[in-house]
Amino acid sequence: MTDPLDTVLEELQSQAPAPSADALASAHAAALTRFDEEFSQAGQETPSAPRPMIRSTSRFDLIQGAKAMIDRLTTRPAMIATGGLCATAMALILLPNDPLQPSLTRQVSPPVPQERLEFESDAAIAPDLLMEEPMVELAPAPMSRAMTGAISERAQIAPIPQSLSETGRDQFASFERGGLQIVSENPVSTFSVDVDTASYSWMRQSLMNGRLPDPASVRIEELVNYFDYAYPGPTGDEPFATHISVAPTPWNSDTRLLHIALQGAVPAVQERAPLNLVFLIDTSGSMQEADKLPLLIQSFRLLLDTLEPEDEVAIVTYAGSAGIALNPTSVTDLASIEAALTRLRAGGSTAGHAGLTEAYKLADQMRGDGEGARVILATDGDFNVGISGTDALEDYIARAREGGTDLSVLGFGQGNYNDALMQTLAQNGNGIAAYIDSVAEARRVLVDRAAGALITIAQDVKVQVEFNPATVAEYRLIGYETRALAREDFNNDRVDAGEIGAGHAVTALYEITPADSAARLTGPLRYGDGAGPVSTSDELAFVQLRYKLPGEAESRLISTPVLPGADAGLEGEVAFAAAVAGSGALLSGQSWTGDWTYDDAIALANATRGEDLMGARSEFVQLMRTVQTLDNLQ
Repeated sequence: MTDPLDTVLEELQSQAPAPSADALASAHAAALTRFDEEFSQAGQETPSAPRPMIRSTSRFDLIQGAKAMIDRLTTRPAMIATGGLCATAMALILLPNDPLQPSLTRQVSPPVPQERLEFESDAAIAPDLLMEEPMVELAPAPMSRAMTGAISERAQIAPIPQSLSETGRDQFASFERGGLQIVSENPVSTFSVDVDTASYSWMRQSLMNGRLPDPASVRIEELVNYFDYAYPGPTGDEPFATHISVAPTPWNSDTRLLHIALQGAVPAVQERAPLNLVFLIDTSGSMQEADKLPLLIQSFRLLLDTLEPEDEVAIVTYAGSAGIALNPTSVTDLASIEAALTRLRAGGSTAGHAGLTEAYKLADQMRGDGEGARVILATDGDFNVGISGTDALEDYIARAREGGTDLSVLGFGQGNYNDALMQTLAQNGNGIAAYIDSVAEARRVLVDRAAGALITIAQDVKVQVEFNPATVAEYRLIGYETRALAREDFNNDRVDAGEIGAGHAVTALYEITPADSAARLTGPLRYGDGAGPVSTSDELAFVQLRYKLPGEAESRLISTPVLPGADAGLEGEVAFAAAVAGSGALLSGQSWTGDWTYDDAIALANATRGEDLMGARSEFVQLMRTVQTLDNLQ
């Protein structure tokens, strides 16, 4: 038995007869006449409302309807008409930008004309990566009043959840965690300060998306330095104040914590030089998600509100190639700057090197005598065209830094986030690395801490701690693994180190084991360490700091001996920092906290939250509770 549907398919696939112009005109006229007869009268009347009915369609009705349809369609004239209708419908679907149809997206202004820059090296290195991706319309469809009214202020600033399947492409640099050091073998510890906070906001975003952070993403010093602390600032001409305390260790009663705190000064606005900022914005196809380019634009708008009239801003974008979206413009012309931001669109490959080159060129042009310049790179870190290799990129950024232009990095989004590259750029560019996961975080970094992000008060800040083997047997620097320096680097002013911005607070923690402690893991040597007599004083350590004032080539030195009873009057601040550090150890899979748990960390953080005006410490407690929940589900 032949299936009627097979007959339909055979007819559709057969060669249709050549259309007749006369027949087509006749059919068109007949159709118009029939339409007028059927609908002209009905269109002038108001039809009566049908009586409400509930009718169920039986299987038999469906079969009968289908049979009738097939019978009508299997004649050759019907086949020709049906084929014509299909072709017409397909044309209507494929025709773009139908002016008669309402747009599903908000109408936007055309993109800013950009000066196109050619880079032969990009095409030579990776021509297959320069394929243009389709431009993506970022403007959302208009929301109804009911929908917008239902969104609370909290919901508007909450991070945007990402697909869990995308996380495998995020990149984090692997590094060896700091281990226990024996004072008789290695009495000196040297590191560069770090004021980055990207690790903390990445952890928060991961937890809010329902997953534990990658252990490689956890840098304990960045968790600790995320928070504001009540450290007193400097009283003299020094750029920062130093505070040293020795306190109990929460997870081990037989060891002690050496707490080193630096608090930067906040210069008056009238004392700072004009700022010359270049926003280097990644507009490649990977930036199309809502938590990338749209959030980035919101973030820069917040930053604009903190600038002064004498400051200047330029905007460089990069996708398949680099372009200038806004030439240097005074902040007094705020409308032009905001308009340039509004017109940004995502699409294309990622010509990161081309963008950096053009941004530094503009920064050099903007910088006047006695003025500084800073490039602020905003990206998901997906540099796939240009300089190949981390070493070459580091050298390029370092040369630009020596020329007087600093670089800060703002990271956005998850799925292909390149944290390793972000850290490389920021550390070599004398700038900060922050991860922006919400409008609230953008406000914290670019408004509340704008001075610290934009104004450097001390450069190449290094810390060196020498422990006394007569009183301290072992020590562990908590965090700062990626900031470690060689002992000889401390006195070498040519070795780059971290910067402290206006108002920045820096915290470092050492866990130390007294020589007579039961917690000591190593015994004394029978024949000593071969270094000769050691001091018999009761000093635990000797802390030294080196720094340069901006523009100076020679460093300055601060030295402080540490006694067992050292107390800077910061007991609550030290304890909260310890709670965060211990949590970081648990998150990164380290075991040196022993039986100490998240419950212990939560209890300690709750007890030492203080005023917590911005709610960051309370949020930390909630995040650790989320960690417990996710940990129990594994």
